[in-house]
Formats: sequence, structure tokens, C-alpha cells
Amino acid sequence: MSPGFFDTLWSSLPIPALIIDSENRVAEVNAACETFMNLSAKSLRGAPVWDKLHVNAPLDEAVTRVRRDLSALFVNTVDVGSGERAPVQCDVQITTMVDRPGYILILLEPREIAEKMGRAMQSKTAAKSAIGMAEMLAHEIKNPLAGITGAAQLLSMSLSGEDIELTDLIVEETRRVVKLLEQVEQFGNLRPPQRRAVNIHDVLDRAQKSAAVGFAAHMKIREFFDPSLPPTFADSDQLLQVFLNLLRNAAQAAGKSSGTIEIRTYYELSLRVERPDGSRAAVPLQIEIIDDGPGLPPELDGEIFEPFVSGRENGTGLGLALVSKIIAEHDGWISVSSAPGRTAFRISLPVAPKEAE
Repeated sequence: MSPGFFDTLWSSLPIPALIIDSENRVAEVNAACETFMNLSAKSLRGAPVWDKLHVNAPLDEAVTRVRRDLSALFVNTVDVGSGERAPVQCDVQITTMVDRPGYILILLEPREIAEKMGRAMQSKTAAKSAIGMAEMLAHEIKNPLAGITGAAQLLSMSLSGEDIELTDLIVEETRRVVKLLEQVEQFGNLRPPQRRAVNIHDVLDRAQKSAAVGFAAHMKIREFFDPSLPPTFADSDQLLQVFLNLLRNAAQAAGKSSGTIEIRTYYELSLRVERPDGSRAAVPLQIEIIDDGPGLPPELDGEIFEPFVSGRENGTGLGLALVSKIIAEHDGWISVSSAPGRTAFRISLPVAPKEAE
């Protein structure tokens, strides 16, 4: 194989990797490591590794042992960071370079990604079970509700005063329940995505304009787009539904007061998701929708994408579950990080295959 093949393989590794020389200086880093450490390869090469890589474990001793024994070593659940980013829990693999005596390969696997993706898969499984039961109940409940509404309307024709107010309340509340049940049924009725090559920024632009003249008119919306992003493989109408839902949530987080919504896009090659057939696929196209509201309640961490879980007092808990379902059917991944003053929903999507462009 040509040297170019190994260069491509090195740069394509989805997890941060670096090579250090016999004096524990950084010899090489891959693209994922540059992103993880928030430092360029140029600034890292030649630098003492422990000046740049901050670890809450004696990895220098581990490297010495690997170099001496010529055997690999695994270190699980340690905090790894740099001067440019906060520490993140990682599993670390350390091994020798077969053809370069004294050189060491270090692989960093952030646990936060695996944990979030594990929670996402659990939410997806829970959603399927809950949605199936909800669809059955919705179908069975709507018929008697129609009867209750009709009966209340007939009664109101022979009543007056406070009695009519009560029948009007019955009609209003039953219609509200029917509307909720129709949202539940939408999960099952959602057609399979009609996927083609789609420019993410075109869809985001449509969503932003719709939000700006409607539910987010009181908000300031700022865009930070990477214009070099390739198209994704998606149903543009369903993506629009996702973006509008997230923008609406961001606007509602501010309440009646003004606030700021940021929409960001960028490319990150380190993320991969598991397809239904067991294969793994890259989801490098990243979209973030960020608001400066009060943040999600801590007790909802890891559950916000499950059906009937809502952070708002009168929320149905269906919107984000539907968003999660749509993204999953697009072979993508959605996550959220939240703290007072900053809540960020992040969507990761695949690149469109060449034949779809």
C-alpha cells in the first residue's frame, strides 16, 4: 500500500490519536485530536506531551512501562484535557509503534460520546414501546371523546347561564385532548423519509425566516455557518420540522422576554452511529441550536427525548420525542447539553452519497 493510503487512514481515524517520540514529545496528531484538544497540529508537534495533554492519572509512568515491556496498556475512565478545553472523561489506549523504536501511539476515546449515544439508543427503544401503546390508546379514546363532545353540545342547546359555561368547558377540554391524541398518532403516521441530497443551510434558512416572523419574533437569531459543508442525505421537509421544533423550544425558553438564539454548523469527523444492520457510519455534519434561557431541569438529563417528558409546565413531551425519531430515521444522532444561560441541541447527520448528488 502507498504511503498516501496510511496518511488518509491516519487522518480518517474517528477518535483522537497522537504519536510521541522517545523523549515524550509530540511527533504527530490526527485531525480528531486537533479538534479534541482545540489546538493545531503545528502548535503540538515537538512540544512535551504532558505540557499539552493534561491527565488526572500517571500516564507518564504508563508510557514508560509500555516502552519498556513492548506491550499495550489500557487506562479506563480518566479525565483528559488541554490548556484550551475542560477535561473530559476518556478511555486511553497506549501501545508501541512496531517500526519506530521508542515511539508510542496514544488513542483517546471520550466516554461522553458513548454514554450519550447509549442514552439515545435507550430513549429510542423506550419511544418505540411508548408510541405503540399510545397509538392504540389514541385510536380507542378518540371515538368516545367525539360522543362526549356531541352530547355536551346537545345539552348546551337547552341550558343557560353557568350551565352553558360548563358544557362549553367540556367541549373545549375534549377538543384539547383530541388534539393531543392526534399528535400522538403523528408518530405512527409519519411517512418514511424521502431522502435525497439536501443543503442543510437552505433548510436552516427556511426555518430561521419562518421563526423570525412568527414564534421567535421577540428573539435575536444569529447564524454561524460553515459554507463548505457538503450536502446531507435527508428529507428536507422532515428536517424543516426538526429545526422549527428546536427553534420554537429555544424561543419558548426565553418566555415573553427577549433572548438570543444561535444556529451553528460545522464539520466534525469523530462521531459515528450504529445503523440497524450493525454497521457504523460517520455523521460529520453538525448543527447546533443554542439558546440563552434558564436551561433544562436537571432531573430531565438523559430523558428529554423520551415521549411524554417535557421541561415546560404545559408541554406534552411529544415534540422532542418526534425530533429524536426523525433524526434516528435519517441515520443521525441528537444530543443536548444544558446549563443556566446556555442550552445547546446538537444534531449530527451523514454526508450524502455521491450518487445522490
